[in-house]
Amino acid sequence: MKIIIAPAKKMIVDTDTFNYEQLPEFLDSSRLILSEMKKLDYKEAKILWKCSDKLARNNFEWLQKMELNKHLTPALIAFSGIQYQYMAPDLFTEPALDYVRKNLRILSGFYGILRPFDGVVPYRLEMQSELEVPGFKNLYNLWGSRIYQALSSDSEPIVNLASQEYAKTVTPYLLSGQRFVTVVFGSIVDGKLRTKATLAKMARGEMVRFMAENNIKDINEIKQFDNPDWQFSQQDSIDERIVFIHQKR
Repeated sequence: MKIIIAPAKKMIVDTDTFNYEQLPEFLDSSRLILSEMKKLDYKEAKILWKCSDKLARNNFEWLQKMELNKHLTPALIAFSGIQYQYMAPDLFTEPALDYVRKNLRILSGFYGILRPFDGVVPYRLEMQSELEVPGFKNLYNLWGSRIYQALSSDSEPIVNLASQEYAKTVTPYLLSGQRFVTVVFGSIVDGKLRTKATLAKMARGEMVRFMAENNIKDINEIKQFDNPDWQFSQQDSIDERIVFIHQKR
């Protein structure tokens, strides 16, 4: 089984909590992307990032001095957005760390795909960013099938805890009959099931922790997720979609 999650925009440098174990698999492509990003002037970078002046200034300054082989942080710790805060990997037991090492993969516009202990540096680049790299019209085109090939060497099932932006780097390349199960965390709004981004990010992080701490090996065991804020919905679930509904308190 493989579990896929999205990265986070917020990143930190932490060389103390865990040591990184290897470099990202597609580092040469990351160097190519970085080279193109460094050609952008401030206005072009801000448009690419679609962020405030304050964030753009900080990221643009970092971009100019960014190096891919210094002060590396394991990916699982480097991403520090809501999903990762609720995952709390720094509190994992050794068996839980072994579980994510084997099963968890982080999809990335900049690195392609990351194992939890790949050494990375902070970056700002979403998969859907409109960045052209020589020979490729966008990042989806650049990565092609390589993310899927690195993720799954056979027809093992894939548990999708990523956003649609990242999941679609995998879905076009699934083998015939390969299970791809999306876990949905939704809220009932005006009688309809809706996804609230912040709540979903929290739940995805907690789901990774649940799976790691309980050594989940069978997709059906995901339904046993025992968080009081979420209830499994049999009637909303199908074979390729497991739905949990937020419980208002």
